[in-house]
Amino acid sequence: MAEKINPRAIAIVGGGAAGMFAAIGAAEKGANVQLFERNKQLGVKLLITGKGRCNITNTATVEDFIENFSEQGRFLYGALANLSNIDLINFLQGIGLATKEERGGRVFPLSDRSRDLVEVLCKYLLSLGVSVFYNHRVEDLYLESGKIAGIISGSNFFPASKVILTTGGLSYPRTGSTGDGYKFAAKLGHTVTNLSGSLVPLEIKEPWVKEVSGLSLKNVKITAWGRDKLAEQFGEMLFTHFGVSGPIILTISREVVKELEYSPVRLELNLKPALDRKTLEKRLLRDFQEFSNKHLKNAMVKLLPQKLIMPFLFSAGINANKTVNQLTSSERQQILKTLQSLNFSVTKARPISEAIVTSGGVLLTEVDPRTMASKIIPDLYFAGEVLDLDGYTGGYNLQAAFSTGYLAGQSAAISLSREDGS
Repeated sequence: MAEKINPRAIAIVGGGAAGMFAAIGAAEKGANVQLFERNKQLGVKLLITGKGRCNITNTATVEDFIENFSEQGRFLYGALANLSNIDLINFLQGIGLATKEERGGRVFPLSDRSRDLVEVLCKYLLSLGVSVFYNHRVEDLYLESGKIAGIISGSNFFPASKVILTTGGLSYPRTGSTGDGYKFAAKLGHTVTNLSGSLVPLEIKEPWVKEVSGLSLKNVKITAWGRDKLAEQFGEMLFTHFGVSGPIILTISREVVKELEYSPVRLELNLKPALDRKTLEKRLLRDFQEFSNKHLKNAMVKLLPQKLIMPFLFSAGINANKTVNQLTSSERQQILKTLQSLNFSVTKARPISEAIVTSGGVLLTEVDPRTMASKIIPDLYFAGEVLDLDGYTGGYNLQAAFSTGYLAGQSAAISLSREDGS
């Protein structure tokens, strides 16, 4: 092992959203901070979030944030009180990143470039004197007398008085999130809850779905049914070669994945949610009068995307080659029903590697929400996706990473300062 250096340092393992803010929180308190990143740059996952735009946070109230993390949400009260969404926006403005608010309270860089966020954070870390060790994968944590004493990377030992684990989850492994933090935590006696994908695309049983791969639908409503109604969302979705994806699918997937452990799940797609049944029927009759002598497959061009017409009629059980004037009343009613209730079955979620975030992680009852400190191992802290925290899409998960990271960094620095008597 290499000679010990900077024994009173705070070592942060992982240079993503939580890791960078942990480094900021600790360095602002005057601590000697060493940030270890396995990649050649920081914020690799940040660069690809939001299709390269990065949905930084949401302008929702604190209570809304808590609700968006379901039963785990209360754990975030302390972190959000310490660094709220408004605090975050103001902080970023202060270091040179302008932001903008879009639909649903989503906040993005004004430039629509996630790289701009990463660049201003890296510049700020440099100004704080944070030491960044690129291409350094941490293989293990080192303990002496049951307390954190440092980290091991390659053949090198780096002493540290405090260690903050911000290693991310299992989603997007190409960014370096390969679950190392879970292994470290479990080895040290922490409980790691069941890990699965959250905010993840879904695979669909019906073969016709593949025929419409690439089709994007806007202003539709999706409802998920299991043993009961699971979730409902309005917005945009996408058909893929395996099933469905897009914002509203990712949002409901959180509940779908949990339900699939116990029951089959059916998705109900309302293609015309803005119209009540009576208004939709008038619209349909008007179109059918205009195209009364045409085959049905050519008479629905004003109602549906061309690519969806044949699969839709197949699902409705209607002969696409019938002329409109041959349709029976019951067939028209079936078309109406299917327009607002097109059903398909979920077989499974896509692999966790394709999920936006990981569901599961270090058990929250083993972490102090006031400091992010481990209740099991002295001088060990957790932040970000390594924790058993996952919320809905819309900027909530990144805010949780920023806030828990900042609190962990500050807490570790304050603890170290007290120990040094300063």
